[in-house]
Amino acid sequence: MSKALCNMIGLGLAAALLAGCAEEKADDGRPRQKPAELAVSVLQSDAGAPDKKVLSRGRISTKSGDILILEPDGSVSEMKLDSNAGRDAFAVTEADLMALNANLDLDLSGMPNLGPVKRRAPTAQEKALADFAARTQPMRLKLPKSFAAEPKDFLGARITGLANSRKGADSLVEVSANLRGGVDADTAFAYATCALASWADSKGSAYARHIRTLSDKRDGKMIVGSVFTLSEKKPMGLTVMTTKETLQECKARGIPAA
Repeated sequence: MSKALCNMIGLGLAAALLAGCAEEKADDGRPRQKPAELAVSVLQSDAGAPDKKVLSRGRISTKSGDILILEPDGSVSEMKLDSNAGRDAFAVTEADLMALNANLDLDLSGMPNLGPVKRRAPTAQEKALADFAARTQPMRLKLPKSFAAEPKDFLGARITGLANSRKGADSLVEVSANLRGGVDADTAFAYATCALASWADSKGSAYARHIRTLSDKRDGKMIVGSVFTLSEKKPMGLTVMTTKETLQECKARGIPAA
């Protein structure tokens, strides 16, 4: 046998031995290294509806014990696993166990009674909406205290509905008000607002929100076109008109509502 062939056989045997050692080492029965994080699902009570359950995703750090919970609004809540908030996040009520029993046909009759789960804190989105709602102010007529209405200034108003492509959206209407030439913008808008309040009250709409107002002069008259949304429930907005309160103010200031 030549020397070159012997060398080739020797190299082949060495490679086979190394491969065997590698396989034996990979399958030596040792546990795998623990992951840095574990993905979990957290069942929480909704802050706005205690009976409603919200399933959130979360991650637990295997090194620090921190919990990172992805809230429904996209924000991330961080807490310690051994903290009160951490224990509450993984608390399960007896009702939850019974629902699991019904779905999986498990026998949980021997399980002890569990205490109620505390309501979770509001999410960042819920806090922002609450803060915005607190800033809402009633819409008032912008008229000076010395204002005295002149009946001849108000020449009639008409309300027409506008098409709205959004399903379930509030009604969209436009008020076209005619006034005598020379009337200031605040008086013109007050007239359009009062006309809308009267019309909305007859339709059973308790609230309205101003969208925009355009004005023009035509044939010596002032023409105002104001667009509002109407709704039965109080809408979001910095200024919201309450129909009945506005009607009372219109009457007190002498602004006709038609």
